[in-house]
Amino acid sequence: MPCLNSFYQAYQHKLKLALIGQKGHKVVGVFTVPDKNGQADPLALAAEKDGTPVFKFPRWRAKGKPIQEVVAAYKSVGAELNVLPFCTQFIPMDVIDCPKHGSIIYHPSILPRHRGASAINWTLIQGDKKAGFTIFWADDGLDTGPILLQRECDVEGVKAMVEAVHLIADGKAPRIPQPEEGATYEGIQKKENAEISWDQPAASLHNWIRGHDKVPGAWATIDGQVVTFYGSSLLDASVPTGQELAIKGASRPGLITKNGLIIFGNDGKMVLVRNLQFEDGKMIPASKYFSTDETTALELTEEEKKMAEDIKAIWKGILSHVAVIEDSTDFFKSGASSMHVKKIKQKYSGLQLQNEDVYIATKFADFIQTAVRKFRGEDKEEELVIDYVRPFILLLLLSFKNTNNMTVNMPYQCFINGQFINADDGKTYDTINPADGSCIFCFMADVDKAVAAAKEAFENGEWRRMDARERGRLMYRLADLMEEHQEELATIESIDSGALYTLALKTHVGMSVQTFRYFAGWCDKIQGATIPINQARPNHNLTFTKKEPIGVCAIVIPWNYPLMMLAWKSAACLAAGNTLVLKPAQVTPLTSLKFAELSAKAGFPKGVINILPGSGGLVGQHLSEHPDVRKVGFTGSTPTGKQIMKSAATNLKKVSLELGGKSPLIIFSDCELDRAVKMGMGAVYFNKGENCIAAGRLFVEESIHDEFVSKVVEEIKKMKIGDPLDRSTDHGPQNHKAHLEKLLQYCEIGVKEGATLVYGGRQVHRPGFFMEPTVFTDVEDHMYIAQEESFGPVMVISKFKNGDVDGVLQRANSTEYGLASGVFTKDISKALYISEKLEAGTVFINTYNKTDVAAPFGGFKQSGFGKDLGEEALHEYLRTKPSLWNIKVTASLGK
Repeated sequence: MPCLNSFYQAYQHKLKLALIGQKGHKVVGVFTVPDKNGQADPLALAAEKDGTPVFKFPRWRAKGKPIQEVVAAYKSVGAELNVLPFCTQFIPMDVIDCPKHGSIIYHPSILPRHRGASAINWTLIQGDKKAGFTIFWADDGLDTGPILLQRECDVEGVKAMVEAVHLIADGKAPRIPQPEEGATYEGIQKKENAEISWDQPAASLHNWIRGHDKVPGAWATIDGQVVTFYGSSLLDASVPTGQELAIKGASRPGLITKNGLIIFGNDGKMVLVRNLQFEDGKMIPASKYFSTDETTALELTEEEKKMAEDIKAIWKGILSHVAVIEDSTDFFKSGASSMHVKKIKQKYSGLQLQNEDVYIATKFADFIQTAVRKFRGEDKEEELVIDYVRPFILLLLLSFKNTNNMTVNMPYQCFINGQFINADDGKTYDTINPADGSCIFCFMADVDKAVAAAKEAFENGEWRRMDARERGRLMYRLADLMEEHQEELATIESIDSGALYTLALKTHVGMSVQTFRYFAGWCDKIQGATIPINQARPNHNLTFTKKEPIGVCAIVIPWNYPLMMLAWKSAACLAAGNTLVLKPAQVTPLTSLKFAELSAKAGFPKGVINILPGSGGLVGQHLSEHPDVRKVGFTGSTPTGKQIMKSAATNLKKVSLELGGKSPLIIFSDCELDRAVKMGMGAVYFNKGENCIAAGRLFVEESIHDEFVSKVVEEIKKMKIGDPLDRSTDHGPQNHKAHLEKLLQYCEIGVKEGATLVYGGRQVHRPGFFMEPTVFTDVEDHMYIAQEESFGPVMVISKFKNGDVDGVLQRANSTEYGLASGVFTKDISKALYISEKLEAGTVFINTYNKTDVAAPFGGFKQSGFGKDLGEEALHEYLRTKPSLWNIKVTASLGK
């Protein structure tokens, strides 16, 4: 009774309330039903605990007339307002009209629609888009009284009852007559009229089944007996394989699959039913319909026997009237109800029991066998239901079979709580293959649902209780699966982002695997410290720190390295013990969704990893504002990073940002020139220039400037531009059309401002989003292309005077960015001096683009703060909790 105290605190000095009926709330008296099978009504238990008078009467009338002793007992409490549940037509009008303020009633529909006792059932059966509840003034009709307030929402109506009482106490309660137009009354649903009618669409079948779940239960006739269906959901996927099951009245047989019973609407669409119940009351997973009922009983270990005794004690506490809990004791037939299922789950939460586990194994011996199998991990999850991008697979087979000789399976739905699902509103968007402009569609995200799943997994799931080494084992297993699927991942990455297949295989995927293995090794090495403190008496005090996970983390990643950016942030986040909701870039969601599939196969618990495709402006913004998200890790542009910081301030989230850059690369005349040319080109053109640490500006010493430029142009002319899946290609397409257009405009500005366009600057004339590798020289410090990042294959070269070390350092640092930097020189002293003076998070000496999973990575200034990779990345996803003890007092208490 979560709201009972709310009534007391708010209204005990304003109104005297009488609460009449089951599951109401009290103030001066509670009137409810007698105990059933030794079990008191939950309302009675809550009221007695708080010392409120409780009256238990089986009825208010006899032969149509009020029972006077019952009415007298009611009047003795002196109520000023009656608060009743819905469907209270059995209460005499003498009681309804007795209090000063009359009676108010809660009804679970938007009146006047769905009057009657089965309002909730019919709201679901008829597939109403809007649901809610009504608080109305009782009259002599059935749910026809004037309306006090209504809400269209998914919260429990009891919370609004508090508000209704508040309005009455303050003299502000309205009485709005119910309109007759639109009013409906549906009779109480009973078993005999809950039979499924098969000639209707799948959505209607689903609504009928869920509208009758759990009472009275929608049913059909199978093999001559009545079978009740429970746990339905719409299935938007290709028809799975399964064994046909004839159902009376259905035009098409059902299918028993690994995940349950598939039934078909007259529109050809599917509904998945999880559980079936037979006439004798036995319930089974629908997937087990054709399985034999013979399972070998488990021999319990001593630890498991102790667990069985603990569970027996829980049963005994619920079934207090049962003298002895025997193996044959039936949980529900002994008087338990659905509310007690939640109690069992809460008291033995470590087993991750589901409601169905109790409904299916209702006898104590069967339930113990189920619990032990859970404890041993023998209750493996059903096979993950995945719908792949079928048309695109065919395209792949036609276009890329000769290249990669493989079929690529790409999930396209949101991944929430361990399942691939469509968005609630069904919205999709196109993601484009940059090599040819072809479309793949993905579903938009459901942020609240994903965050709720992550929060539940963190607070109540097995992930939080899991041994750190077991967490590491799962991460190692995931890394192994990524390696097993590396060619498929690299192909998807190439198709989705335009990355060269060879680069995707080695870097995008290869470093992702290394990252997960690196952080898997950290899982059992996260530890605090014992700290000596100033103390009046030696050895009396102890202080130590503990490193704890933060909670639900939102991770928002860019489109240039989709899988690798996922790995850099997610691996550290998971190693620290957090759960996550990850939003891939809208234009490159596919490897993230494939990663989700592999994480499920690796055995990650539901809700730990959630993947939400969608736009940054909608999904990313909602995540950064969400009150249940405790950390945001973001890689992307500086303006977006600033907006995330503002949004995160709503609940003071921890934030780490890896943002834009304009990384300087200084090339001195004493360098090894051919190496400098090769590495300089890699610094600019690696991954088509879509590289956060790309050398945004090259400073070349005057004496070697012309030779350096000549060698660069000579090498560019050798580069093959083409299909990124072709292993001989050197330069692939830009990620998406808008980015290509931005790069072309960037080059136009450079030319207008007076920079010399030495090579490129144009779109390649072929399908897709290809741009020529570009070289600008004579770039002055004030020019746009000298100050702003291109994030593309544009080399911006400025010369500096021979020997002017401090001058070039000043020019290199004259930017608001500070992500990376580099220097080429054979002079060690010069290299050390420059590395100390460069204001950048990373400095490369005679190399470039060399990152490693063990080395921290992050920027300075407006390139962000916080680190990815290395031990420092773990601290971004941990919080430190000190614990201070008085040992002497604690020890004495222990005695």
